[in-house]
Amino acid sequence: MNLTLFDLDNTLLPLDSDYEWGQFLVRAGAVDQATFTARNAVFYEQYQQGTLNPVEYLEFAFGTLARFARDQLDAWHVQFMNEVIAPAIRPEAVALIEKHQQEGDLIAIVTATNRFVTGPIANAFGVPHLIAAEPELDSNGQITGRHIGTPPFAEGKVINLHQWLSTMNLSLSSFGRSTFYSDSQNDIPLLSAVSHPVATNPNAKLTSHAQAHGWPILHLFND
Repeated sequence: MNLTLFDLDNTLLPLDSDYEWGQFLVRAGAVDQATFTARNAVFYEQYQQGTLNPVEYLEFAFGTLARFARDQLDAWHVQFMNEVIAPAIRPEAVALIEKHQQEGDLIAIVTATNRFVTGPIANAFGVPHLIAAEPELDSNGQITGRHIGTPPFAEGKVINLHQWLSTMNLSLSSFGRSTFYSDSQNDIPLLSAVSHPVATNPNAKLTSHAQAHGWPILHLFND
């Protein structure tokens, strides 16, 4: 059996779901537009530059979610999926996932974006396994504002992958082939850990690294 891993934002999706969720909250009037947009933009720029402090960002993201009842959050997320995510799911991405499914691979999405935002997106892609930033929940399923475990950002993705595989008594060496698709230089640690890294819709920094190391480059979206 082979292992296939996908980053989500700007890899399977032609957008950043975390950033777009924040913009959705602004449009819904759930957060103060000026304050939230400014801070969200700073974190997004830090992510793109590879300087993001993931703990600081998750405290901001989960702290925002914790202000609302779970049923309200879930209702907003249904609207978010319908208005933002569903129209952005491209047939090329679906076909790539289906190719690996037909080959019998163990497939997971590995994303720094939190599970509340990405769980329904993984379901929409038909991917049963998701490694994502984990919110702490209280006994009623409400988001507390705190996070659990190591944030799956940069080297944290490698840590989380090893932990997930260990729950099945597996490791990377258990697979004849391990593949990871990603767009960002932030994912170089995990791209370097698998046997078959694929720079997918890569940004400039990852393009340079991939070219220097002879990694294949896939432009999944031609526009």
